[in-house]
Amino acid sequence: MKKWIGLTLVLAMSCTLFAACGSADGQSEESNASQETSVQESGDAAGTTATTTFTVGFDAEFPPYGYQDENGEYVGFDLDLAQEVCDRNGWTLVKQPIEWDSKDLELSSGAIDCIWNGFTINGREDDYTWTDAYIDNTQVFVVRTADGVSDIASLAGLNVLVQSDSSALAALSDMPEVTDTFASLTEVADYNTAFMMLESGSADAIALDVAVAKYQLESRGDDTYMILDEVLSSEQYGVGFKLGNTELRDQVQATLYEMLEDGTLQTIAEEWGVADMLCLGQ
Repeated sequence: MKKWIGLTLVLAMSCTLFAACGSADGQSEESNASQETSVQESGDAAGTTATTTFTVGFDAEFPPYGYQDENGEYVGFDLDLAQEVCDRNGWTLVKQPIEWDSKDLELSSGAIDCIWNGFTINGREDDYTWTDAYIDNTQVFVVRTADGVSDIASLAGLNVLVQSDSSALAALSDMPEVTDTFASLTEVADYNTAFMMLESGSADAIALDVAVAKYQLESRGDDTYMILDEVLSSEQYGVGFKLGNTELRDQVQATLYEMLEDGTLQTIAEEWGVADMLCLGQ
């Protein structure tokens, strides 16, 4: 009887020991997995490295910089630039659509490596670690051609739309002498919604980036809408990284300058119709 008891205890201790070893291995794997981060290389003593990723946060309804096309693919000028940067650095690009008003949370949490999507530097200089500006941009108004609106003063008494947390909104916030003349200034989540409201007659004008305005008008293929000649404001675009992340910024910026020198930046810009707005190195 005692022999059976002794054998049982030995077997029980052995099972416990193996279970403990299995638990330790599992915790080690989980810990290792949790330490994997974007754009971070890991290797062994022989010098081999794992595939790295570069996660770009962007507004998926902001053409031509970043948007979802009719095939459900995420495309755009900025995404093409990011892809070229990744190709030259041996990274895998991860295109991460985000809610624009949640971009700071996405960046601070590490969910994305940068914000790259027609992202305005002006007024945000101290909030992010920036690359040099690569696009000169202006804010403009789009109106219905038939309405006879000719300049900003003509918007008095009309209903104007602007995207939430956008550069156009920031510009208008500093111009009470203009906005006080509007019948209303309404924030919308995206420009597709804004153009639907303009088309339906529930709004009279949209304040937005000139490249976005041109894309929207060209995609409609008629003269129903027009861009006012008078400019609301001017600004510059850059790639925004978490404050203090100079190492990754420097690597991306150096690659952008390589693309400028060999003509790739110009080629991509021409494909997306923004070549006349390039300003990197100027």
